[in-house]
Amino acid sequence: MLTEREEAFRVLLLWQRDGSFIKESGLSPFAMELALGVCRRHLYLEYFVKSLTKKLPSLEARVILEMGLFQMFFMDVPDYAAINDSVELAKSANLGESTARLVNAVLRTARRQGEPALPPQRVRRVSVENSVPEWLVRRWFDVYGGDRAEALAKATLERPTEWIRVNLQKTSAPVLAEKIGITGASILYDRFIEIPRDVGVKLLLALPEFVKGQFSFQNPSAFEVVKLLDLKPGLKVWDACAAPGGKTALMAEMDSSLEILASDSSASRLEKMQDLMNRLGLTNIKTEVIDLAPASATSPQQSTLSSEAKFDRILLDVPCSNMGVIARRPESVYRMTPESINEVAELQFKILENASTALAPGGRLVYATCSPDPTETTRVIARFVKVHPEFVKVGEPVLPGLKDSRLDGFFAQALEYKK
Repeated sequence: MLTEREEAFRVLLLWQRDGSFIKESGLSPFAMELALGVCRRHLYLEYFVKSLTKKLPSLEARVILEMGLFQMFFMDVPDYAAINDSVELAKSANLGESTARLVNAVLRTARRQGEPALPPQRVRRVSVENSVPEWLVRRWFDVYGGDRAEALAKATLERPTEWIRVNLQKTSAPVLAEKIGITGASILYDRFIEIPRDVGVKLLLALPEFVKGQFSFQNPSAFEVVKLLDLKPGLKVWDACAAPGGKTALMAEMDSSLEILASDSSASRLEKMQDLMNRLGLTNIKTEVIDLAPASATSPQQSTLSSEAKFDRILLDVPCSNMGVIARRPESVYRMTPESINEVAELQFKILENASTALAPGGRLVYATCSPDPTETTRVIARFVKVHPEFVKVGEPVLPGLKDSRLDGFFAQALEYKK
């Protein structure tokens, strides 16, 4: 049986080699904190390792060194324990005696010398210190200015706030908070309860109140997005990129008279979503596999919406770069490139065009992304309304994360069909 550090090492190697998602690995709390922490601070730890070695060691050795440094400087682990366990990890991974000696020497040097000096140039310093790729920091400097760009970079290192969304069809936030023992916690919009740092999400999953559908997990930024739809009783609503189903469920909980179609391009994701609806006891939702992405040579077969179908409201939470939720998905920052952002923006525009054909005259569509980047947000909207002048923007875009750091970095813009 692998130790917690061996499990974290295994998962980090998989992430480094093929981009595997760390949160889906089922690690213990300690191993998860270690693995996510190393991932979140990878560029800084890599810089640290380079400052201590003349020649860059193997990938396996680098991962072990980053794990050791993270424990020594960012976790409540004694230096001697971090060093000894890192040496033993090198041995158990069969990396050879020379690698074990290297790990021991480098970590002892780090303990003696402390953290390295940061680069003097501001963009480079912000990049290294916060483990955000330099091209992305420079992009933020250009778009937002230096101070806000630096604040955005620092925010990627923060542990994201976790929230419960209360199913108000079954209970109330104060009653549920008292039942599950988290009284005194912050409550937003009468239905979201902030989970204290010392309460484990896994423990909440085992509670009978969760099994009975009295609550789910969702960031309150979702409510800010859904509010833009201006829902009224009895309306026909299409959640066009619905999986995993959090916003669909929120709308259904808010008004059981809504007729909701929830669609996604993945049948398996919709099946999991149906399990969520069953647990919550929501009966006003139908699901359907619909692929709004343009057909290509690699995926020519698509399930499309009937051309006769018309909806009063459409929620379009499009695929994106995840730039607004890097703290929650730290792997995403290393996947991004300027080219990938341009590609996803083109996909977003095509999806918006395809979905908009199903909006009834006088209806409202809300375009949302978990990225605040202008390429994925305001520029997509500007391009769309230029090509389709029958659609007009309603009010200003919503960016929940700007007014409350506990909320995810969503962008949402309402559009109305004025034909």
